[in-house]
Amino acid sequence: MLAKRVIPCLDVHNGQVTRGVQFGKAEEGGLRNVGDPVELAVRYNKQGADEMVFFDITASAHGRASMVDVIQRVADCCFMPLTVGGGIRTVDDMHTMLKAGADKISINSSALANPELIRAGAEKFGSQCIVVSIDAKRIAPDRWEVFSQGGRKATNWEAVEWASHAVTLGAGEIVLNSIDADGTKAGFDLTITRRISESVGVPVVASGGAGTLQHMAEVLLEGKADAVLAASIFHYGEYTVSQVKQFLAKQNIPVRL
Repeated sequence: MLAKRVIPCLDVHNGQVTRGVQFGKAEEGGLRNVGDPVELAVRYNKQGADEMVFFDITASAHGRASMVDVIQRVADCCFMPLTVGGGIRTVDDMHTMLKAGADKISINSSALANPELIRAGAEKFGSQCIVVSIDAKRIAPDRWEVFSQGGRKATNWEAVEWASHAVTLGAGEIVLNSIDADGTKAGFDLTITRRISESVGVPVVASGGAGTLQHMAEVLLEGKADAVLAASIFHYGEYTVSQVKQFLAKQNIPVRL
């Protein structure tokens, strides 16, 4: 079995890392500032993070460009792979972020608006560079719908169908964000994570709901995710990346120690 990855996520708003609950909106006072992105990235690099994900969480909604400066500064002082998303709408935008130091590009709303962007990015840079991030919300007992614009807009895409379609177009990885679980620390949505993991032939990163070490083990085992992404528990010092990996290793889950 391949080693499972532990990935801190930095949601960036106006140049600062923030946290909300269930996609709380900045304009509604739903975000809390938790620090400087470069300082946090250096901390997690030292703790042994496998990768780092940066989301400019309001770029798609407000039409702002992604945080080139932040990525450049982090790439200068950290040596783990960096994924960046938010406001990336064209192949040229992808190229700009890759030149700045990103290793992967994450697209969400722009991919839903123009699915051919997935194919164009994969053809230009390789599927390994193209990550499709999916914000899914349970709208019926057995249905999860994909939302765009930071969880603001329903798309009528069923989550498994969209994930499968994105991979067909060339996505090399899926990040599955549970809107219901986001920031709640109540555990991941294991059902939809497992369904997508079993339906696509690329790695699936589980996001939304990490509150305990056991939650992370559950989504890797029961949810069949390839990696676990978390924010609050790392930002507020509840656990370090090293502690997560040590716990997972004791559960016989392969990790890079």
